Order: sequence, then structure tokens, then C-alpha cells
Amino acid sequence: MRPSRREQAAVHQPVLPYEVRESLNLRPGLSVVDATVGAGGHSFEILHHIQPGGLLIGIDRDPMMLDLAGQALHVPHPCVALHQSSYVELPDILAERSLTGVDRVLADLGLSSDQLADETRGFSFDADGPLDLRFDTSSGESAAELLATRSADELARILSEYGEEPFSERIASAIVDSRRNSPIATAKELAGLVTSAVLNRGKPSRHPATLVFQALRIAVNEELQHVADFVERVLPQVVVPGGRAAIITFHSLEDRLVKRAFRQKQLWQTVTSKPLTASSVERRQNPRSRSAKLRVAVRT
Repeated sequence: MRPSRREQAAVHQPVLPYEVRESLNLRPGLSVVDATVGAGGHSFEILHHIQPGGLLIGIDRDPMMLDLAGQALHVPHPCVALHQSSYVELPDILAERSLTGVDRVLADLGLSSDQLADETRGFSFDADGPLDLRFDTSSGESAAELLATRSADELARILSEYGEEPFSERIASAIVDSRRNSPIATAKELAGLVTSAVLNRGKPSRHPATLVFQALRIAVNEELQHVADFVERVLPQVVVPGGRAAIITFHSLEDRLVKRAFRQKQLWQTVTSKPLTASSVERRQNPRSRSAKLRVAVRT
């Protein structure tokens, strides 16, 4: 049964919703993993297409996101199981349910609007709350702790490698100079420092601190390590032959990892030669979708 318009309006709207639905080729009875369930936007739509008889497993490292997903998916629900974990733990999660594989896996690797809106997390440039940037605030070091303890050379490496920031050395030097007086504690402080450091040298179409925040978020969450492990080890292990995997990326570092994994012809057959991207209508309505790329492959 299709969700009502009122139900749809109450749920976070994800990027590429039509493209995800069509490329996953959903039908009743399928087992589907939303490996980055977030606020439940994709899962809400998926659930209505795999009933009756289907199973939806939602995973997220962020407990706040799981709470929102539970509300959107009306948990407890007989067809839904939510887990606070990383998607690299998917084989263990399936084993707990006596499952050896699933029919479909989706991963949307972007931030949600709810995470950006939470000032206590530091994902937004204007946030006056702590500069944290962790998906799971109960483990690992925060971005503020990273900035306070790394050398200028190490900071420059992080900004260059994970953010592809062209002014990485200039910004790293500014961070080290600033922390001699006081630690950089909030997202707003860091954004202002970066803006001053690069002046008007960046792209005018985006905030000067965009790549810096990306790099720090990737570093504190070990995102690229997780993505590489997921696409190279986990997906081939859990997707059944004939099943499908769909991955949405938002920057070239992630996309390269997914593209390389799906090119292994002994494991995957790509559904489209090029990644799917947002329509002009969606890009206007949801600016976040402009950088989204969806790659889909069938397990051989």
C-alpha cells in the first residue's frame, strides 16, 4: 500500500528517491538493508514496496538518527529491525538474525538535514555548540580534540587528503597559530578562522570552510576506511547472487572507492555505465542533491 501524502510530508525527504526505488527493483517479500538509515527517508519508501513478507534492516552509527528513523517507520514494526552500529558490522547483524545474505543493500553516505540542524554536533558552519563532528558522540575523539593535538604538518595532510583542500598548509598554520591563544571549540570559530585564512581565494559558490569540515568529519569518523571495508569486504559477503547494492556518494573520494569495487566483474555487474544524478527539478528543490551520485550493481 502506498503511503499517504500526509505520511510522506512528515518524513525526511532523501536525495534521489525515485532513482533509488527504481534501481533497487523492489517487490514484496524482499530482504533489504538500509545501511545508513538516517531519519528513515529512503527506508520509509522501501518498506511500503517490500510488504507483505519483506524485512527491512536499518543501521546507523548515530543514535539520534535511529530515534528519528524509529518514529518514521513506526517501530516497533514486525517487518523492521533497527541497529545502532556501523555498516561494516552488517555480517554480524545478519548472523544474529540467522541470515546469511540479503536481497538488497542501500547506503546513502551523506549527512542529513537533521544532523546539520543540531547545533550540539558542529556539522553546521554557524553552530555555536561544540565542534564535535562525530556520528557517535560516545566514542572516538571530537574534531575539536583533533585540532588541539595534531601538528601543522599532520593537519595539512588531513585537509589535503580527506578534503582535497587547495589551501591546506595555509589553513593548518592558521589553526596552530590560533590555538596558541585558545582552543578552537565551536564550528563557528573554525569557519571564521578558515574564511580569514583563505580570504577570497576559494570558490564563491560555496562556503570557504566546506572542504575543511568535510576533511575533519571524515577523519574523526574514519569514513573512508569504513567505506572501503564496506564495498570491498562486506557487500560481496552479504548480497545474495542476483541481489543489488546501491550506494549514494557525495564527493569524489567515496565515489572512487565504490566505482573501483563495482568494477570487479567476478563479483558485480553494474546496472548503468555512469552514476545516476539528480534531475534539474530535484537540484532546485534540494540543493544537497547536486553532488549526489548513485551507483548500482548486481551481485554475480
